Amino acid sequence: MSPFPGPRDRQSLTAFDRAELQRILDLYGRMVAAGHWKDYAMSFERDVASFSAFRRATERPEVRIEKRPQLRAKQGAFALVGEHGAVLKRGHELAGVLAPIERRLMRLVGE
Repeated sequence: MSPFPGPRDRQSLTAFDRAELQRILDLYGRMVAAGHWKDYAMSFERDVASFSAFRRATERPEVRIEKRPQLRAKQGAFALVGEHGAVLKRGHELAGVLAPIERRLMRLVGE
């Protein structure tokens, strides 16, 4: 078990800012309302912040949204990672990275 980060440690953690987290949680809420996702988990570490969404709490996450600031100048800080660990989408803007999930949501609601 790792200790709870103190005031000095929090500055070195990577995290989503308020607008990014709001956008992710809005999408999560719509996927829950559509009956597709049931649970989520967040992880904040030194080099990566991640949000994982689960169909069931006992499974591995269906998708993981990652923020890696080190890749900001290269491939983009945000990545959408699939259930088996493959990077599905990467980019500089969170909206573009979430687009495949938004399209899937439109199909779920349309059915």
